[in-house]
Amino acid sequence: MINKSFFYSILLFILTLSLSLGLALVPHSASADVVKPALVEISVKTNGTYQIEIRASIEALLTGINARYKNTKEAPNAQAYDDLRVLEPEKLHKAFVPFEKDFLQEIKVVIDGQSIEARITKVDIPEPGYVKVPRVSLIILEGELSTSAQSLSWYYPARFGDNAVRVRQVDEVNEKWHWSSWQWLKNDEISEPFSLTEVFTQQTTVEVLSTYIVSGFEHILPKGLDHILFILGIFLLSSHIRPLLWQVTMFTIAHTITLGLSMNGYIELPANIVEPLIALSIAFIGIENILSSKLQKSRLLVVFLFGLLHGMGFASVLSDFGMPENDFALALISFNVGVEIAQVAIILVAYYIFAYWFRHRLANDHQYRQLIVIPGSLFIALIGLYWTYDRIVL
Repeated sequence: MINKSFFYSILLFILTLSLSLGLALVPHSASADVVKPALVEISVKTNGTYQIEIRASIEALLTGINARYKNTKEAPNAQAYDDLRVLEPEKLHKAFVPFEKDFLQEIKVVIDGQSIEARITKVDIPEPGYVKVPRVSLIILEGELSTSAQSLSWYYPARFGDNAVRVRQVDEVNEKWHWSSWQWLKNDEISEPFSLTEVFTQQTTVEVLSTYIVSGFEHILPKGLDHILFILGIFLLSSHIRPLLWQVTMFTIAHTITLGLSMNGYIELPANIVEPLIALSIAFIGIENILSSKLQKSRLLVVFLFGLLHGMGFASVLSDFGMPENDFALALISFNVGVEIAQVAIILVAYYIFAYWFRHRLANDHQYRQLIVIPGSLFIALIGLYWTYDRIVL
């Protein structure tokens, strides 16, 4: 005989997947998103020239939406931002041209303590595409510098948002180059000087470990609200530590697999499928918690399947951040270690607040389920369904 709860879980999973794939092609309009930091790559060449590639949202630049706004709908220019997002590349470029002078006046390239001039040589704007995900445009700046330069610093004002910058020194004659490590810049700060006296060496093992563990942790805490809700949904059905850690570990193994495959280009799903599916995975967990009164073995399979999906969402983060070519495996493992640490931290905090503090003050397990599990799961399910609607239909 097939376990009834197992049957319902698999049926619910299939319905969830079918709904997402069916609705992903429904026409949609602009909506809110999280403002991402600009990614800045500076190439300094031994022939006395440099090139800066800035990947950022031109829509956010034009409307003054920066890191202060975790949700673009909170910004005073939210409507103007949404209007720009649906423009064709030519029209958005036309809107950006009057802003170029202001842009060049605000950013700074500092060589040996002195600012030097840069000019915009190209602006590459993609088609609007899936407007629920920010459109990242490429702004290329170029200029000249002395071949005797010793150091370079970079400044990108807070009014434009946070940014991450790295530099490579290029010796074209001898075909030598190597990227520096990333510097993440917040709070209107200028970068630490990058050395220009030698071709950059590789990051040490310790630097790779620390950089990507922190990145993985921060992607969950505090930035990954969708992943936080998914982990809390896992926690609510059973507050016993061992099954909780098994589920979190299965989730990590699964997203490690698809993250690695995605970063190597073996699999790829468009954002208009991945993002709604992630939202629906949250709703699924919440609904299953309400329908099932105890943890079933099928939960491990469900968590694993959704972990495969979340891994493709993580890939978009690492694609923007970049991966060291010679330390790919180490960086990938380090990122997932950071994710796992954040997930365990969520479980431990939830365990102390709910399973330990609340449960010891309630009469029995039935009361705990009625007052904590069902209301909490209903909240998670409703948030997941709302996000699904927002990412597909709105």
